[in-house]
Amino acid sequence: MRKLSMDELNRLSQDEFSQVSKLPVIIVLDNIRSLNNIGSFFRTADAFKVSKIFLCGITAKPPHREIHKTALGATETVEWNYFENVEDAIALLRSLGYTIICIEQTTESLPLWDYKPLEKTAFIFGNEVEGVSEVSIELCDASIEIPQEGTKHSLNVAVCGGIVMWHFFSAYRTTE
Repeated sequence: MRKLSMDELNRLSQDEFSQVSKLPVIIVLDNIRSLNNIGSFFRTADAFKVSKIFLCGITAKPPHREIHKTALGATETVEWNYFENVEDAIALLRSLGYTIICIEQTTESLPLWDYKPLEKTAFIFGNEVEGVSEVSIELCDASIEIPQEGTKHSLNVAVCGGIVMWHFFSAYRTTE
């Protein structure tokens, strides 16, 4: 066994990436305060060919040095839009036919392993302290949580994003 070289990874160029088919997923970041978390979402969205990221509220926008530290250029490949409030983002998504799902522990949340990905899905991720806003929860079609068995029952929001995007990516790839 040996580590692959950069050439052996068969990475797409930025132009090639812009032309390939993307997953029918939009990530909505609702008041994410950490610039490193925002950058991580961009980098993970690039890895799994997510269509777009919607940045809402206090969520910072590229270009920003601290976002770039973790995004490593993914802000140049993943499309994004900014909305002053999450309600406007959700209204647009609904008008475009997206199923809107918050990633939050609620009284009606499904465990992630029971979620079967649908076409045109938007996943809402909330603030690191407060979680997904009540406004967002009320406007969602469903809620998903990542089952946990430790003492915290809390994961970093960017880690949650990676788990959810991987789940969608792997399930979607098996249906192609």
